[in-house]
Amino acid sequence: MRRFRLGDVECDEEDEAFQGLVLQAHGSKVRLLCLCRPSGIPMYIADIGSQLVVKRMPLTGGDHDPTCPSHEPPYELTGLGPLVNTAIKLDASAGIASLKLDFPLSKQTGSRNGIATAHAADSVKSEARKLSLRSLLHLLWHEGGLTEWTSRWTGRRHWWQVYHHLSQAARMMEIRGESLGERLYIPEPFRADCKAAIEQRRAGKLSGLYQPSEGRKKLMLLIGEIKEFGSARSGKQLVVKHMPGFRLHLEEAGWRALQRRFETELRLWESGQDGHLVAISTVAGSAGGLATVNEIALMAVTGQWLPMESVSEQRLLGHLARSTSKSVKGLRFNLPRDQPIANAILPDLKPKPMALYIVPAGADATFETTLRDMIAARPDLSAWVWRVAEGDLPPLPRLNEEDYRSTGPSRSPS
Repeated sequence: MRRFRLGDVECDEEDEAFQGLVLQAHGSKVRLLCLCRPSGIPMYIADIGSQLVVKRMPLTGGDHDPTCPSHEPPYELTGLGPLVNTAIKLDASAGIASLKLDFPLSKQTGSRNGIATAHAADSVKSEARKLSLRSLLHLLWHEGGLTEWTSRWTGRRHWWQVYHHLSQAARMMEIRGESLGERLYIPEPFRADCKAAIEQRRAGKLSGLYQPSEGRKKLMLLIGEIKEFGSARSGKQLVVKHMPGFRLHLEEAGWRALQRRFETELRLWESGQDGHLVAISTVAGSAGGLATVNEIALMAVTGQWLPMESVSEQRLLGHLARSTSKSVKGLRFNLPRDQPIANAILPDLKPKPMALYIVPAGADATFETTLRDMIAARPDLSAWVWRVAEGDLPPLPRLNEEDYRSTGPSRSPS
């Protein structure tokens, strides 16, 4: 159970007075302090669907005590590590993360779209310098708390939660001084009885795409769940869930490149029963009202909206999803697939947290050496390794509450 301080007042999050404290902090725009550390760690108040939620500041999870629900696993175990303080810089006083992108948010008027598919970084240098389109999606998923899971949340994570948590995460980020939330459109959950109002808000958000301009024209970012790739005379029409009547055109060359680059993601989506396919794209518009994809990246997710990049990860996440114990999915960001990451972490396992690693079939000696060094560098974590070429998924640690520290009642990630 977390304890907080506002001014001279302290209380636990289960105290009756806590909501009043949150309202006071939100109204006065003063930071609540999480008291998992004696000096206190600043938090912020998020308005998630008209509910005030106390959340950790961007990239501060490592500052919290390991027993605190706001603690995060070490960033260096995933692709986030090389990006912190390079592509992602935190203004601690404002609580805003400033981002550097390796893709444009504008294009020359009259120019054709590019290859239309985001590519993985091909060097360590580029990984540390800027965020790719895929890594921006990973960052929003991470900061939105959507990489965390416990079976206590079964049936409680839908697009409504995804939409609100991603939107809030975007408001805590900026690009060249402009709020990411101003350049990002995420379709709100569609309701037939609110159709006119929803479409009016969508039109207002995207109106800048269709304004005639000279020189460079702004692009918008769009994150949504793919419903289908519809037929078109040339290329494909992307049908995005919760955006009825709205179509995004993807040119034929872009569609072919998309199939090559994201073959695994497409196959995971097509073969799964309850998974989803999430797209992030930069979108251009014309004065005639046409919206086209300029660049796009895909991410396959499980029924719990946990990102997955292989059948092996899909199986591992399926096992973890049935446990009441908390797990945190590791994300690759810009790292290529031939570099290891902690595919998941069990932060509450006793006597110490555990990192879960998957060694894909065909991994070379360099992969194994890097993995061995990663494990050796974190003696504070135990390690579980699944070498896919050697057989089926090894036994996981006992995933029941007897093996885990008590962290109080289950709450949504913050």
